[in-house]
Amino acid sequence: MSAERALTAFAGFMVLLSVALTVWVHPNFVWFTVFIGANLFQQSFTGFCPATIVLRKVFGFKTEAELARAGK
Repeated sequence: MSAERALTAFAGFMVLLSVALTVWVHPNFVWFTVFIGANLFQQSFTGFCPATIVLRKVFGFKTEAELARAGK
């Protein structure tokens, strides 16, 4: 799995988690959902997401470009 796909899966999980926390724990967790959405929005323009750094360094994910180069 590439870092980009892992980031998408992680973001989806975090959105679902934040909605569940909002419903079952406290309504102010909606701000966590807002933070995730804002982070995804800025990432679409800048290409930078802190979660990608963590995914690459801690879990060893490679980018799609790195995987494509390794496959040649």
